[in-house]
Amino acid sequence: MIMKQIRVLDVTLRDGGCVNNFNFGTTYMHQILSAQEMAGIDVIELGYIDANKGSESGRTQYCSEQVIPQAILQSKKSGVKYVAMIDYGKYPLESLQPRTETGIDGIRLAFHKKHVPYLVEAGKTIMEKGYELYIQPMITLRYTDAELLNLIHLVNDELSNAAGFYIVDSFGEMRPNDMSRILYMVDNNLIPSMLMGFHSHNNLQMSYSNAATMLQFPTNRDLMLDSSIMGMGKGAGNLNTELLLEHLNLYYGGQYKIAPLLEVMDKVINQLHSEFYWGYAPEYYLSSANHCTPSYASHFYNKHMLPIDQVRELLSMIDEEKKISFDKEYAENLYRQYNESKQVDDSTLKEEMSKSIGERQVLLVAPGKSVLENREIILRKMAEEDVVSFGLNMTQLPVKYVVATRKDVFEQAVSDAYSVITTSAITKGIRGKVRILNYKSWIEVDEQTHDSSFVIIMNFLKACKVKRVCLAGLDGFSSNINDNYCEPILRRPVTEQQAEQRNAYYKNFIAKCRQEGMEVTFITPSKYE
Repeated sequence: MIMKQIRVLDVTLRDGGCVNNFNFGTTYMHQILSAQEMAGIDVIELGYIDANKGSESGRTQYCSEQVIPQAILQSKKSGVKYVAMIDYGKYPLESLQPRTETGIDGIRLAFHKKHVPYLVEAGKTIMEKGYELYIQPMITLRYTDAELLNLIHLVNDELSNAAGFYIVDSFGEMRPNDMSRILYMVDNNLIPSMLMGFHSHNNLQMSYSNAATMLQFPTNRDLMLDSSIMGMGKGAGNLNTELLLEHLNLYYGGQYKIAPLLEVMDKVINQLHSEFYWGYAPEYYLSSANHCTPSYASHFYNKHMLPIDQVRELLSMIDEEKKISFDKEYAENLYRQYNESKQVDDSTLKEEMSKSIGERQVLLVAPGKSVLENREIILRKMAEEDVVSFGLNMTQLPVKYVVATRKDVFEQAVSDAYSVITTSAITKGIRGKVRILNYKSWIEVDEQTHDSSFVIIMNFLKACKVKRVCLAGLDGFSSNINDNYCEPILRRPVTEQQAEQRNAYYKNFIAKCRQEGMEVTFITPSKYE
């Protein structure tokens, strides 16, 4: 195999953009592009074209192909091809303007199996405009052998002038035996003039291995492998460009330059990685094991309410037709269905707690970092005769009750012999001093499910006619993981957007409680004040 038969397509500006909502900013966009060009990348994917979500500048999700030259492609390096991706149905292809010398050279058309009947018309429209066409059947493993062969024959007959046909491992679930089988099928049936490409995700950490399998495959056909700098991409990320280029230099006569990539990793990609995490995580492995988009795994895991084994259970419950594309409303309904499957009658508990608290003030102690600095203040408040104290998923102070909505905290609190209040989503039976609230009765539901210990206990206290609540350790969320929680075991990464959304929700929730007649005060600093 000679080097000209192997090409590298870098997807950092497109697949990497799924990490940060494509908000690279003009400076980072140009720095990444420059590094790709200096490294000698063969094909550079500049981003998505999306009529509804695209922008004119500053992002790599463009409102049309016409804005790309001004947004990023002010000049083109000789010998490099520049492409963009369109998800079928996200851009009216009749709006494409004819290819120009200063614009992109090709379009990668991504489509689901249900869109195959529309592929020929869409592909011909793109090629008639002068663009190279790369055919990207998403989640290629979802095709049966017969369906994949039918697709290849359709491409051979109707789109024979396309530049390339791809094997796409959208969920990062392919293993080398899958790779070998599909490579053989595509190579032996696709017309010889068309290159064969591979796009992978790294959920099972198999991207590099699968790429090596493709490179070793005995064929005279041109090959193209997708990768991104430092593997930047949604969820577990993609095949690392720097690793692929090094491999090609070592074994396939490549002349790629690694230094420009290392520099942009140091100056740009590392900064993005610290703010927008991607890379291997158990939830991404589970998404591959359950053959679904990793967006479901991220959604359930990022609630930080379920242990990983229960996330696995939830993923196994997803309907087959829903696995391909993330549906937030469906995910929320499934999450509630899972947690609401265990129901209890907690009316007796409500009566008990109403009598126990009476006219006294309730102190809710959340596990924010401010607890560490204000421990003595909280202990003094807790010691007042007129106060009944509750710890919210925390057992670091001698509270009267621990409200445990996380399984790990629940088990620790029971082990430490606290008086525990939990929900029907955590346990089916009563053990020791455990009191159980009916999960469904006390959560809040809007576009998503709010089932934190704070929301549940506040709604319960309102039903118990509690009039005065004092809050401690309810600090609010920060995108800096080290600013959240006094116990490291509770810390989970949240993005800036997630932090802002959660802070806004809780601030509004507290305001609503006050409007309903509850006196709510703080004794430690909070973003909710």
